[in-house]
Amino acid sequence: MPTHDATDLDLLDPALYRNGIPQDLFATLRRIGPVLWHPRTPVPAFDADIEFWAVIAHAEVQQANRDWETFSAIDGPTITPFPPERRGTMLVAKDPPEHAQMRRLISAGFTPRIIGRLEEQIRARADLVLDEAGEKGELDFVPDVAYRLPMHVIGDIIGIPEEDRPEVFQITDTMLRAMDPLEEIATEEREAAEIGLYNYAHSLSEAKRSNPTDDVWSILATGELDEFELDLFFLILTIAGSETTRNALTQGLMALLAHSDQLSELRQDPSLLPQATEEILRWSSPVICFGRTVTRDIELGGQQLRAGDRVGLFYPSANRDEGVFADPFRFDIRRSPNPHVAFGGGGPHFCLGASLARTELKVMIGEILRRFERIEITGEPVWLSAGPAVNVGVAVQSLPVRLA
Repeated sequence: MPTHDATDLDLLDPALYRNGIPQDLFATLRRIGPVLWHPRTPVPAFDADIEFWAVIAHAEVQQANRDWETFSAIDGPTITPFPPERRGTMLVAKDPPEHAQMRRLISAGFTPRIIGRLEEQIRARADLVLDEAGEKGELDFVPDVAYRLPMHVIGDIIGIPEEDRPEVFQITDTMLRAMDPLEEIATEEREAAEIGLYNYAHSLSEAKRSNPTDDVWSILATGELDEFELDLFFLILTIAGSETTRNALTQGLMALLAHSDQLSELRQDPSLLPQATEEILRWSSPVICFGRTVTRDIELGGQQLRAGDRVGLFYPSANRDEGVFADPFRFDIRRSPNPHVAFGGGGPHFCLGASLARTELKVMIGEILRRFERIEITGEPVWLSAGPAVNVGVAVQSLPVRLA
């Protein structure tokens, strides 16, 4: 293996991400090279250690995403590979043709009629969330707004009964916080939360088979997916479908408030919302890193990778690549073109929920600006940091705000 001469820092260390993504550090690393060897480092969250290639430039991230035959997902999306018994068990750990087959089965639940009413459901949920936020005036934006919208939207899509949602939301939150070492959540508590969510998914599927309703989960539960695949997909939906949008919403609001010219421009011209949404996605990059396994020898970014090597694709770094984005450290709601890789760099694993996330962001940001003339951050944001060892391991956990 090559000598690691880029940095002595551990890129998986949660402390590096305690105040968000260290973009200055990644900018320095990109000047050294687009692909850098990272020596073996411990990963306490998974009770393991790993050595890997850090892919940090846009072109190389995109190439690895699209070349699934060389960069396989079968060992799971985290940098630390799944144990052998979990290889290829869930949607994000499958390669074509199995991946395409499972994605086709899942897509059967998203019928044109269901998709057609999604935006209506999102607007209705956003109204309810912001009605309560307006009554409070002073609140924590993350749990009171940014977290509630995507979780309720997922609940609506899946058909989780309203009375079950507090429990499901609490279990999901515990699983996410447990990956941050500062939260000091015991391994037993994290495992209990995972088992609890898995068991809930199983019981929900049984209920939908007995009494199907007009929702995605009723279609999936009576379809061709086996029980284990269905339960695992429930975990993906509730975690990936909520955490990414929650963080994009929060960081999007922070960016707009920090750039008053952009905020004023968006207020004056709401037709800019689609472009602003894309810039929020580039800016926030809520998915931090995906792991892949090299299946055959290949040169990437001037480095020689060998079959069996592990790679980490760092999306936030790719989204600040100076070779692709003009003035990449400027938040610009008119940015065009904006070929960000917030949903992955293309290929078979392009995010299944990309359209849903875009709609949630457009609706919620638009409604916040329409309803509230004054929006003020009243305290320092608190970040949750498990580091990029976890795909969505860096997020704003608390943001006190005043709405008027």
